[in-house]
Amino acid sequence: MSNAHPRPTLATPDRPGRDLSKPLPPALSWTTLLVFAIGFAVAYLVLGLAWWVPVLYGAASLVTFAAYGIDKSAARRGATRISEQTLLLLGLVGGWPGALVAQQLFRHKTRKRSFRRAFWGTVGVNVLVLAAAVYTAAGPPLA
Repeated sequence: MSNAHPRPTLATPDRPGRDLSKPLPPALSWTTLLVFAIGFAVAYLVLGLAWWVPVLYGAASLVTFAAYGIDKSAARRGATRISEQTLLLLGLVGGWPGALVAQQLFRHKTRKRSFRRAFWGTVGVNVLVLAAAVYTAAGPPLA
């Protein structure tokens, strides 16, 4: 029985154009989400993070999760795909938690090295901007 959608092979010397590698361990994604959720809860409950920030992250995560699902489905069907730039932008504006869940559940966008690097870069930028906003809003700690 043949596989209708064979998996791409890893980059090899005879196939240098392939930008694929083994996926990162799923524990990395789940641990990142857990640490973020704890920090986010502290920022909201203790430091007074505005109510609309969790709403923004929740909505952006739902939209991003759906976008990854739609893109995975399109990839399987050979249909028009959602651009990587769009997926990265959705993550950058707060949808990266939904992207991480989608990547693990759909096994989508976990092997392409260049996308993974860009994705984790957008996560870092998003978290740094959020941390700076929380720090600015809460003020420096009392000495």
